[in-house]
Amino acid sequence: MSSRPLVRIPTLSSTALFRARLQELGLELPCDDVILQAPESPMAAPLDCGHGLIAGNRWCIHPMEGWDGSTDGRPSDYTRRRWRRFGESGAKLIWGGEAVAVTADGRANPNQLLLNPDTASEIGGLREILIEAHRSAAGSTDDLVIGLQLTHSGRFCRSFRKDRAEPRILYRHPILDRKFGLTDEHPILTDGEIGEIIGAYVRAATLAQELGYQFVDLKHCHGYLGHEFLSAHTRPGPYGGSFENRTRFLRELVAGVRSEAPGLHIGVRLSAWDWVPFRPDPALSQPGRPGAGAPEPFDHCIPYRFGFGVDAENPVNADLAEPVRFLELLRDLDIKLANLSAGSPYYNPHIQRPAAYPPSDGYQPPEDPLVGCVRQIQAVRALKASVPDLCVVGTSYTYFQEYLPHVAQAVVRSGWVDSVGLGRMVLSYPELPLDTLKTGQMNGKMICRTFSDCTTAPRNGMVSGCFPLDPFYKDSELRTQLQDIKKRR
Repeated sequence: MSSRPLVRIPTLSSTALFRARLQELGLELPCDDVILQAPESPMAAPLDCGHGLIAGNRWCIHPMEGWDGSTDGRPSDYTRRRWRRFGESGAKLIWGGEAVAVTADGRANPNQLLLNPDTASEIGGLREILIEAHRSAAGSTDDLVIGLQLTHSGRFCRSFRKDRAEPRILYRHPILDRKFGLTDEHPILTDGEIGEIIGAYVRAATLAQELGYQFVDLKHCHGYLGHEFLSAHTRPGPYGGSFENRTRFLRELVAGVRSEAPGLHIGVRLSAWDWVPFRPDPALSQPGRPGAGAPEPFDHCIPYRFGFGVDAENPVNADLAEPVRFLELLRDLDIKLANLSAGSPYYNPHIQRPAAYPPSDGYQPPEDPLVGCVRQIQAVRALKASVPDLCVVGTSYTYFQEYLPHVAQAVVRSGWVDSVGLGRMVLSYPELPLDTLKTGQMNGKMICRTFSDCTTAPRNGMVSGCFPLDPFYKDSELRTQLQDIKKRR
Protein backbone atom coordinates (compact mmCIF):
# COMPACT_ATOMS: atom_id res chain seq x y z
CA MET A 1 0.00 0.00 0.00
CA SER A 2 1.22 3.47 -0.85
CA SER A 3 2.54 5.78 1.87
CA ARG A 4 2.60 8.82 -0.43
CA PRO A 5 0.21 11.65 0.54
CA LEU A 6 -2.92 11.95 -1.59
CA VAL A 7 -2.72 14.78 -4.11
CA ARG A 8 -6.20 16.09 -5.01
CA ILE A 9 -6.86 16.34 -8.73
CA PRO A 10 -8.16 19.95 -8.58
CA THR A 11 -4.75 21.05 -7.28
CA LEU A 12 -3.17 19.85 -10.53
CA SER A 13 -3.79 22.97 -12.58
CA SER A 14 -2.49 21.77 -15.95
CA THR A 15 -2.13 18.63 -18.01
CA ALA A 16 1.62 18.91 -17.46
CA LEU A 17 1.14 18.69 -13.69
CA PHE A 18 -1.35 15.84 -14.11
CA ARG A 19 1.14 13.90 -16.22
CA ALA A 20 3.89 14.69 -13.71
CA ARG A 21 1.75 13.21 -10.95
CA LEU A 22 1.19 10.07 -13.00
CA GLN A 23 4.94 9.81 -13.55
CA GLU A 24 5.62 10.33 -9.84
CA LEU A 25 3.33 7.36 -9.13
CA GLY A 26 5.03 5.26 -11.81
CA LEU A 27 1.87 5.06 -13.93
CA GLU A 28 1.67 4.75 -17.72
CA LEU A 29 -1.36 6.60 -19.09
CA PRO A 30 -1.70 8.77 -22.20
CA CYS A 31 -3.21 12.22 -21.72
CA ASP A 32 -3.74 14.84 -24.42
CA ASP A 33 -3.01 18.50 -23.84
CA VAL A 34 -6.38 19.78 -25.04
CA ILE A 35 -9.93 18.53 -25.41
CA LEU A 36 -10.64 18.04 -29.08
CA GLN A 37 -13.99 18.94 -30.59
CA ALA A 38 -15.94 16.90 -33.10
CA PRO A 39 -15.15 15.82 -35.75
CA GLU A 40 -11.42 15.82 -34.89
CA SER A 41 -11.87 14.14 -31.50
CA PRO A 42 -11.39 10.36 -31.39
CA MET A 43 -14.49 10.38 -29.17
CA ALA A 44 -16.57 11.61 -32.12
CA ALA A 45 -15.83 8.57 -34.27
CA PRO A 46 -18.68 6.11 -34.88
CA LEU A 47 -18.51 2.86 -32.93
CA ASP A 48 -19.22 -0.48 -34.57
CA CYS A 49 -20.97 -2.52 -31.88
CA GLY A 50 -21.29 -5.55 -34.15
CA HIS A 51 -24.04 -7.04 -36.29
CA GLY A 52 -24.81 -3.71 -37.94
CA LEU A 53 -25.31 -1.83 -34.67
CA ILE A 54 -23.52 1.54 -34.95
CA ALA A 55 -23.27 4.10 -32.14
CA GLY A 56 -22.54 7.66 -33.25
CA ASN A 57 -19.65 8.36 -30.86
CA ARG A 58 -17.32 6.73 -28.34
CA TRP A 59 -19.03 7.88 -25.14
CA CYS A 60 -21.05 5.34 -23.15
CA ILE A 61 -23.35 5.74 -20.14
CA HIS A 62 -22.89 2.90 -17.67
CA PRO A 63 -25.85 1.18 -16.02
CA MET A 64 -26.37 2.31 -12.44
CA GLU A 65 -28.47 0.59 -9.83
CA GLY A 66 -31.46 2.74 -8.87
CA TRP A 67 -32.87 3.04 -5.37
CA ASP A 68 -35.82 5.22 -6.26
CA GLY A 69 -38.43 3.03 -7.98
CA SER A 70 -41.64 1.80 -6.40
CA THR A 71 -41.69 -1.39 -4.33
CA ASP A 72 -43.40 -3.17 -7.22
CA GLY A 73 -40.54 -2.26 -9.56
CA ARG A 74 -41.89 0.76 -11.44
CA PRO A 75 -39.89 3.94 -12.15
CA SER A 76 -40.55 7.10 -10.16
CA ASP A 77 -40.16 10.73 -11.16
CA TYR A 78 -36.58 10.49 -9.82
CA THR A 79 -35.92 7.59 -12.18
CA ARG A 80 -37.48 9.33 -15.16
CA ARG A 81 -35.40 12.45 -14.50
CA ARG A 82 -32.21 10.38 -14.44
CA TRP A 83 -33.03 8.73 -17.77
CA ARG A 84 -33.87 12.10 -19.28
CA ARG A 85 -30.41 13.29 -18.28
CA PHE A 86 -28.87 10.19 -19.82
CA GLY A 87 -30.45 11.26 -23.09
CA GLU A 88 -29.25 14.84 -22.68
CA SER A 89 -25.66 13.63 -22.24
CA GLY A 90 -25.04 13.25 -25.96
CA ALA A 91 -23.48 9.81 -25.41
CA LYS A 92 -24.50 7.49 -28.24
CA LEU A 93 -24.18 4.17 -26.36
CA ILE A 94 -26.50 3.76 -23.37
CA TRP A 95 -25.41 0.56 -21.67
CA GLY A 96 -28.51 -0.47 -19.81
CA GLY A 97 -29.32 2.88 -18.23
CA GLU A 98 -30.30 1.04 -15.09
CA ALA A 99 -29.81 -2.34 -13.43
CA VAL A 100 -33.24 -3.95 -13.85
CA ALA A 101 -34.04 -7.08 -11.85
CA VAL A 102 -35.59 -10.12 -13.49
CA THR A 103 -37.30 -11.42 -10.32
CA ALA A 104 -38.78 -9.66 -7.31
CA ASP A 105 -36.59 -11.68 -4.93
CA GLY A 106 -33.45 -10.93 -6.97
CA ARG A 107 -33.32 -7.19 -6.25
CA ALA A 108 -30.43 -5.44 -4.51
CA ASN A 109 -32.93 -3.13 -2.81
CA PRO A 110 -36.73 -3.05 -2.57
CA ASN A 111 -36.90 0.01 -4.83
CA GLN A 112 -34.92 -1.43 -7.72
CA LEU A 113 -36.64 -1.58 -11.09
CA LEU A 114 -38.20 -4.92 -12.03
CA LEU A 115 -39.15 -6.02 -15.53
CA ASN A 116 -42.27 -8.15 -15.88
CA PRO A 117 -45.55 -7.86 -17.83
CA ASP A 118 -47.02 -5.53 -15.18
CA THR A 119 -44.13 -3.04 -15.26
CA ALA A 120 -43.13 -3.37 -18.92
CA SER A 121 -44.93 -0.34 -20.31
CA GLU A 122 -43.27 1.97 -17.76
CA ILE A 123 -39.82 0.43 -18.30
CA GLY A 124 -40.39 1.04 -22.01
CA GLY A 125 -41.43 4.60 -21.20
CA LEU A 126 -37.94 5.27 -19.82
CA ARG A 127 -36.50 4.52 -23.24
CA GLU A 128 -38.92 6.93 -24.88
CA ILE A 129 -38.01 9.68 -22.40
CA LEU A 130 -34.31 9.13 -23.11
CA ILE A 131 -34.80 9.22 -26.89
CA GLU A 132 -36.80 12.43 -26.81
CA ALA A 133 -34.27 14.12 -24.52
CA HIS A 134 -31.43 13.02 -26.79
CA ARG A 135 -33.23 14.33 -29.87
CA SER A 136 -33.69 17.74 -28.23
CA ALA A 137 -30.09 17.97 -27.00
CA ALA A 138 -28.08 16.26 -29.73
CA GLY A 139 -30.26 16.05 -32.82
CA SER A 140 -30.49 12.73 -34.62
CA THR A 141 -31.29 9.54 -32.73
CA ASP A 142 -30.56 7.28 -35.72
CA ASP A 143 -27.13 6.48 -34.28
CA LEU A 144 -28.28 6.13 -30.65
CA VAL A 145 -27.89 2.60 -29.24
CA ILE A 146 -29.87 1.77 -26.10
CA GLY A 147 -29.66 -1.45 -24.09
CA LEU A 148 -31.17 -2.66 -20.84
CA GLN A 149 -29.12 -4.33 -18.12
CA LEU A 150 -30.80 -7.42 -16.69
CA THR A 151 -29.69 -8.55 -13.25
CA HIS A 152 -30.17 -10.83 -10.30
CA SER A 153 -28.32 -9.63 -7.20
CA GLY A 154 -27.51 -13.06 -5.79
CA ARG A 155 -25.36 -12.76 -2.66
CA PHE A 156 -26.31 -9.09 -2.33
CA CYS A 157 -30.10 -9.37 -2.53
CA ARG A 158 -31.99 -7.04 -0.24
CA SER A 159 -35.27 -7.52 -2.03
CA PHE A 160 -38.09 -6.59 0.33
CA ARG A 161 -36.63 -4.58 3.22
CA LYS A 162 -33.82 -2.06 3.20
CA ASP A 163 -32.68 -3.23 6.63
CA ARG A 164 -32.62 -6.96 5.89
CA ALA A 165 -30.33 -8.82 3.51
CA GLU A 166 -31.74 -11.92 1.81
CA PRO A 167 -28.72 -13.44 0.07
CA ARG A 168 -29.10 -16.07 -2.66
CA ILE A 169 -25.69 -17.69 -2.80
CA LEU A 170 -24.02 -20.30 -5.01
CA TYR A 171 -21.37 -21.58 -2.58
CA ARG A 172 -19.85 -21.03 0.84
CA HIS A 173 -17.37 -18.16 0.82
CA PRO A 174 -15.09 -18.30 3.89
CA ILE A 175 -14.56 -14.52 4.01
CA LEU A 176 -17.78 -13.03 2.63
CA ASP A 177 -20.02 -15.38 4.64
CA ARG A 178 -18.36 -14.20 7.84
CA LYS A 179 -18.24 -10.58 6.70
CA PHE A 180 -21.99 -10.49 6.05
CA GLY A 181 -23.13 -12.82 8.84
CA LEU A 182 -24.07 -15.98 6.93
CA THR A 183 -24.04 -19.30 8.78
CA ASP A 184 -23.35 -22.76 7.40
CA GLU A 185 -27.11 -23.34 7.44
CA HIS A 186 -27.82 -20.56 4.95
CA PRO A 187 -29.37 -22.21 1.85
CA ILE A 188 -27.47 -22.48 -1.40
CA LEU A 189 -29.31 -22.06 -4.69
CA THR A 190 -30.21 -25.42 -6.19
CA ASP A 191 -29.70 -26.30 -9.83
CA GLY A 192 -33.49 -26.22 -10.22
CA GLU A 193 -33.68 -22.69 -8.81
CA ILE A 194 -30.92 -21.63 -11.18
CA GLY A 195 -33.01 -22.93 -14.07
CA GLU A 196 -35.95 -20.84 -12.89
CA ILE A 197 -33.74 -17.73 -12.76
CA ILE A 198 -32.52 -18.40 -16.29
CA GLY A 199 -36.14 -18.58 -17.40
CA ALA A 200 -36.83 -15.23 -15.75
CA TYR A 201 -33.90 -13.65 -17.60
CA VAL A 202 -35.16 -14.97 -20.91
CA ARG A 203 -38.69 -13.69 -20.29
CA ALA A 204 -37.31 -10.27 -19.33
CA ALA A 205 -35.11 -10.16 -22.45
CA THR A 206 -38.15 -10.93 -24.61
CA LEU A 207 -40.02 -8.04 -23.02
CA ALA A 208 -37.02 -5.74 -23.51
CA GLN A 209 -37.00 -6.55 -27.21
CA GLU A 210 -40.73 -5.86 -27.50
CA LEU A 211 -40.15 -2.48 -25.83
CA GLY A 212 -37.58 -1.50 -28.46
CA TYR A 213 -34.32 -1.99 -26.58
CA GLN A 214 -31.61 -2.94 -29.05
CA PHE A 215 -29.62 -5.14 -26.69
CA VAL A 216 -29.70 -6.63 -23.23
CA ASP A 217 -26.74 -6.83 -20.87
CA LEU A 218 -26.48 -10.20 -19.12
CA LYS A 219 -24.74 -8.81 -16.05
CA HIS A 220 -21.63 -10.61 -14.78
CA CYS A 221 -20.02 -8.04 -12.50
CA HIS A 222 -19.62 -6.61 -9.00
CA GLY A 223 -20.34 -9.71 -6.95
CA TYR A 224 -23.88 -10.20 -8.19
CA LEU A 225 -25.20 -13.58 -9.31
CA GLY A 226 -23.67 -13.77 -12.80
CA HIS A 227 -20.28 -12.75 -11.40
CA GLU A 228 -20.51 -15.26 -8.54
CA PHE A 229 -20.97 -18.10 -11.03
CA LEU A 230 -17.52 -17.31 -12.41
CA SER A 231 -15.93 -17.84 -9.00
CA ALA A 232 -17.91 -21.00 -8.08
CA HIS A 233 -14.81 -23.22 -8.10
CA THR A 234 -16.00 -25.12 -5.01
CA ARG A 235 -19.62 -25.66 -6.11
CA PRO A 236 -20.37 -29.26 -7.13
CA GLY A 237 -22.47 -30.15 -10.14
CA PRO A 238 -23.04 -28.60 -13.54
CA TYR A 239 -22.63 -24.93 -12.47
CA GLY A 240 -19.36 -25.15 -10.55
CA GLY A 241 -15.79 -26.35 -10.69
CA SER A 242 -14.44 -26.25 -14.22
CA PHE A 243 -14.40 -23.16 -16.41
CA GLU A 244 -16.97 -24.84 -18.66
CA ASN A 245 -19.32 -25.39 -15.73
CA ARG A 246 -18.78 -21.91 -14.26
CA THR A 247 -19.78 -20.36 -17.60
CA ARG A 248 -22.77 -22.67 -18.13
CA PHE A 249 -25.10 -20.02 -16.70
CA LEU A 250 -23.98 -17.55 -19.38
CA ARG A 251 -24.23 -20.08 -22.18
CA GLU A 252 -27.73 -21.14 -21.14
CA LEU A 253 -28.82 -17.50 -20.86
CA VAL A 254 -27.54 -16.77 -24.36
CA ALA A 255 -29.20 -19.85 -25.83
CA GLY A 256 -32.51 -18.96 -24.19
CA VAL A 257 -32.44 -15.32 -25.28
CA ARG A 258 -31.57 -16.23 -28.86
CA SER A 259 -34.33 -18.82 -28.97
CA GLU A 260 -37.07 -16.59 -27.56
CA ALA A 261 -35.90 -13.15 -28.74
CA PRO A 262 -34.15 -13.73 -32.09
CA GLY A 263 -32.44 -10.63 -33.40
CA LEU A 264 -31.94 -9.07 -29.95
CA HIS A 265 -28.30 -8.10 -29.44
CA ILE A 266 -26.48 -9.25 -26.31
CA GLY A 267 -23.76 -7.55 -24.26
CA VAL A 268 -22.02 -8.56 -21.05
CA ARG A 269 -20.75 -6.27 -18.32
CA LEU A 270 -17.97 -8.18 -16.60
CA SER A 271 -15.87 -7.73 -13.49
CA ALA A 272 -12.85 -8.92 -15.40
CA TRP A 273 -10.71 -9.45 -12.32
CA ASP A 274 -11.09 -9.41 -8.58
CA TRP A 275 -9.19 -9.29 -5.32
CA VAL A 276 -9.81 -10.67 -1.88
CA PRO A 277 -12.33 -8.59 0.15
CA PHE A 278 -11.00 -5.54 2.01
CA ARG A 279 -11.93 -3.89 5.32
CA PRO A 280 -10.86 -0.76 7.23
CA ASP A 281 -7.48 -1.47 8.78
CA PRO A 282 -8.27 -1.95 12.51
CA ALA A 283 -4.89 -0.51 13.49
CA LEU A 284 -5.65 2.76 11.67
CA SER A 285 -9.37 3.13 12.46
CA GLN A 286 -10.88 5.48 15.02
CA PRO A 287 -14.48 5.88 16.22
CA GLY A 288 -16.40 7.53 13.38
CA ARG A 289 -13.44 7.38 11.01
CA PRO A 290 -12.51 4.12 9.29
CA GLY A 291 -8.89 3.52 8.49
CA ALA A 292 -7.34 2.83 5.12
CA GLY A 293 -8.47 -0.34 3.42
CA ALA A 294 -6.56 -3.53 4.08
CA PRO A 295 -7.16 -7.09 2.87
CA GLU A 296 -9.23 -9.35 5.04
CA PRO A 297 -7.03 -12.11 6.48
CA PHE A 298 -6.75 -14.81 3.82
CA ASP A 299 -3.93 -17.13 4.88
CA HIS A 300 -6.52 -19.76 5.83
CA CYS A 301 -7.87 -20.01 2.26
CA ILE A 302 -4.82 -20.31 0.03
CA PRO A 303 -4.95 -21.35 -2.73
CA TYR A 304 -7.75 -18.81 -3.09
CA ARG A 305 -10.63 -20.49 -4.93
CA PHE A 306 -13.27 -17.82 -4.32
CA GLY A 307 -12.65 -15.27 -7.05
CA PHE A 308 -12.45 -14.78 -10.81
CA GLY A 309 -9.41 -13.30 -12.50
CA VAL A 310 -7.51 -13.40 -9.20
CA ASP A 311 -4.10 -14.82 -8.37
CA ALA A 312 -4.85 -17.93 -6.30
CA GLU A 313 -1.54 -17.71 -4.40
CA ASN A 314 -1.66 -13.96 -3.76
CA PRO A 315 -5.25 -12.71 -4.08
CA VAL A 316 -4.33 -9.03 -4.02
CA ASN A 317 -3.11 -9.50 -7.58
CA ALA A 318 -5.07 -10.12 -10.75
CA ASP A 319 -4.63 -13.10 -13.06
CA LEU A 320 -6.10 -12.36 -16.49
CA ALA A 321 -5.84 -15.89 -17.93
CA GLU A 322 -9.49 -16.82 -17.28
CA PRO A 323 -10.84 -13.36 -18.16
CA VAL A 324 -9.18 -13.79 -21.58
CA ARG A 325 -10.90 -17.19 -21.90
CA PHE A 326 -14.20 -15.58 -20.96
CA LEU A 327 -13.86 -12.90 -23.63
CA GLU A 328 -12.91 -15.57 -26.14
CA LEU A 329 -16.11 -17.37 -25.13
CA LEU A 330 -18.10 -14.19 -25.81
CA ARG A 331 -16.51 -14.04 -29.24
CA ASP A 332 -17.31 -17.70 -29.87
CA LEU A 333 -20.92 -17.05 -28.84
CA ASP A 334 -20.98 -14.21 -31.38
CA ILE A 335 -21.36 -11.58 -28.64
CA LYS A 336 -19.55 -8.41 -29.70
CA LEU A 337 -20.24 -6.05 -26.79
CA ALA A 338 -18.18 -6.28 -23.58
CA ASN A 339 -18.18 -3.68 -20.82
CA LEU A 340 -15.28 -4.28 -18.41
CA SER A 341 -15.18 -3.36 -14.75
CA ALA A 342 -13.48 -4.95 -11.73
CA GLY A 343 -14.16 -6.12 -8.20
CA SER A 344 -17.23 -5.20 -6.17
CA PRO A 345 -18.54 -2.08 -4.41
CA TYR A 346 -19.50 -4.29 -1.48
CA TYR A 347 -16.10 -5.66 -0.57
CA ASN A 348 -13.22 -3.92 -2.46
CA PRO A 349 -14.55 -0.63 -3.89
CA HIS A 350 -11.15 1.02 -4.25
CA ILE A 351 -10.30 -1.29 -7.16
CA GLN A 352 -13.78 -0.97 -8.69
CA ARG A 353 -14.48 2.77 -8.51
CA PRO A 354 -11.49 4.64 -7.07
CA ALA A 355 -12.46 7.67 -5.01
CA ALA A 356 -10.88 10.21 -2.70
CA TYR A 357 -13.74 9.99 -0.21
CA PRO A 358 -15.25 6.67 0.94
CA PRO A 359 -18.95 5.97 1.39
CA SER A 360 -20.22 5.74 4.95
CA ASP A 361 -19.65 1.99 5.16
CA GLY A 362 -16.32 1.98 3.34
CA TYR A 363 -12.69 2.65 4.13
CA GLN A 364 -10.14 5.33 3.36
CA PRO A 365 -8.19 4.89 0.10
CA PRO A 366 -5.28 2.50 0.67
CA GLU A 367 -3.51 4.00 -2.36
CA ASP A 368 -3.76 7.08 -4.52
CA PRO A 369 -7.00 6.53 -6.48
CA LEU A 370 -5.06 7.25 -9.67
CA VAL A 371 -3.30 3.93 -9.10
CA GLY A 372 -6.63 2.09 -9.08
CA CYS A 373 -7.84 3.91 -12.20
CA VAL A 374 -4.74 3.13 -14.21
CA ARG A 375 -4.61 -0.46 -12.97
CA GLN A 376 -8.08 -1.01 -14.36
CA ILE A 377 -7.39 0.81 -17.64
CA GLN A 378 -4.20 -1.20 -18.18
CA ALA A 379 -6.06 -4.46 -17.51
CA VAL A 380 -8.67 -3.48 -20.10
CA ARG A 381 -5.86 -2.60 -22.51
CA ALA A 382 -4.39 -6.09 -22.10
CA LEU A 383 -7.75 -7.80 -22.50
CA LYS A 384 -8.65 -5.77 -25.58
CA ALA A 385 -5.30 -6.68 -27.13
CA SER A 386 -5.96 -10.37 -26.42
CA VAL A 387 -9.41 -10.38 -28.04
CA PRO A 388 -9.26 -7.41 -30.43
CA ASP A 389 -12.42 -8.22 -32.39
CA LEU A 390 -14.69 -7.41 -29.43
CA CYS A 391 -16.15 -3.95 -28.93
CA VAL A 392 -14.87 -3.07 -25.45
CA VAL A 393 -16.18 -0.35 -23.12
CA GLY A 394 -13.84 0.80 -20.35
CA THR A 395 -14.51 1.91 -16.80
CA SER A 396 -12.82 3.88 -14.01
CA TYR A 397 -12.42 7.32 -15.60
CA THR A 398 -14.47 9.58 -13.31
CA TYR A 399 -11.65 10.15 -10.81
CA PHE A 400 -9.59 11.90 -13.52
CA GLN A 401 -12.07 14.79 -13.14
CA GLU A 402 -10.78 17.78 -15.18
CA TYR A 403 -8.62 15.45 -17.24
CA LEU A 404 -11.22 12.77 -17.99
CA PRO A 405 -11.75 13.88 -21.62
CA HIS A 406 -8.01 14.30 -22.18
CA VAL A 407 -7.39 10.71 -21.08
CA ALA A 408 -10.49 9.31 -22.80
CA GLN A 409 -9.60 10.59 -26.26
CA ALA A 410 -5.98 9.50 -25.84
CA VAL A 411 -6.77 5.89 -24.86
CA VAL A 412 -9.36 5.56 -27.64
CA ARG A 413 -6.90 6.93 -30.20
CA SER A 414 -4.28 4.49 -28.93
CA GLY A 415 -6.63 1.53 -29.34
CA TRP A 416 -6.55 0.60 -25.65
CA VAL A 417 -10.37 0.61 -25.56
CA ASP A 418 -13.20 1.26 -28.00
CA SER A 419 -15.53 3.34 -25.82
CA VAL A 420 -15.24 5.19 -22.52
CA GLY A 421 -18.05 4.69 -20.02
CA LEU A 422 -19.30 7.23 -17.49
CA GLY A 423 -21.07 6.32 -14.26
CA ARG A 424 -21.00 8.65 -11.23
CA MET A 425 -19.95 11.57 -13.40
CA VAL A 426 -23.34 11.47 -15.14
CA LEU A 427 -25.16 12.07 -11.85
CA SER A 428 -23.49 15.46 -11.46
CA TYR A 429 -22.60 16.38 -15.03
CA PRO A 430 -24.52 14.42 -17.67
CA GLU A 431 -23.73 16.96 -20.39
CA LEU A 432 -19.99 16.21 -20.32
CA PRO A 433 -19.93 14.24 -23.62
CA LEU A 434 -21.97 16.86 -25.47
CA ASP A 435 -20.04 19.82 -24.03
CA THR A 436 -16.64 18.38 -24.84
CA LEU A 437 -17.56 17.31 -28.38
CA LYS A 438 -19.26 20.62 -29.20
CA THR A 439 -17.04 23.16 -27.44
CA GLY A 440 -13.91 21.39 -26.21
CA GLN A 441 -14.74 22.71 -22.73
CA MET A 442 -16.06 21.39 -19.41
CA ASN A 443 -18.20 23.03 -16.76
CA GLY A 444 -15.80 22.84 -13.82
CA LYS A 445 -18.52 23.50 -11.27
CA MET A 446 -20.32 20.25 -12.11
CA ILE A 447 -17.40 17.80 -12.24
CA CYS A 448 -17.83 14.82 -9.92
CA ARG A 449 -15.29 14.94 -7.09
CA THR A 450 -16.02 11.36 -5.90
CA PHE A 451 -17.51 12.45 -2.57
CA SER A 452 -19.43 9.11 -2.57
CA ASP A 453 -22.70 10.64 -1.33
CA CYS A 454 -24.40 8.90 -4.26
CA THR A 455 -23.47 5.64 -2.48
CA THR A 456 -23.78 6.74 1.14
CA ALA A 457 -27.39 7.88 0.63
CA PRO A 458 -28.80 4.56 -0.64
CA ARG A 459 -26.71 2.57 1.83
CA ASN A 460 -28.76 4.44 4.43
CA GLY A 461 -32.13 3.84 2.80
CA MET A 462 -32.32 7.03 0.73
CA VAL A 463 -32.52 7.64 -3.01
CA SER A 464 -29.33 8.09 -5.00
CA GLY A 465 -28.20 11.31 -6.63
CA CYS A 466 -25.42 13.89 -6.59
CA PHE A 467 -26.19 15.75 -3.37
CA PRO A 468 -23.14 18.06 -3.39
CA LEU A 469 -23.48 19.38 -6.98
CA ASP A 470 -26.83 18.68 -8.64
CA PRO A 471 -29.15 21.54 -7.57
CA PHE A 472 -32.13 19.18 -7.75
CA TYR A 473 -30.73 17.25 -4.76
CA LYS A 474 -28.44 19.89 -3.29
CA ASP A 475 -31.33 22.26 -2.57
CA SER A 476 -33.71 19.57 -1.29
CA GLU A 477 -34.59 18.32 2.17
CA LEU A 478 -32.93 15.05 1.18
CA ARG A 479 -29.50 16.66 1.44
CA THR A 480 -30.23 17.84 4.99
CA GLN A 481 -31.32 14.31 5.86
CA LEU A 482 -28.11 12.89 4.40
CA GLN A 483 -25.94 15.40 6.26
CA ASP A 484 -27.63 14.40 9.53
CA ILE A 485 -26.92 10.73 8.80
CA LYS A 486 -23.25 11.44 8.09
CA LYS A 487 -22.89 13.47 11.29
CA ARG A 488 -24.17 10.56 13.36
CA ARG A 489 -21.57 8.19 11.98
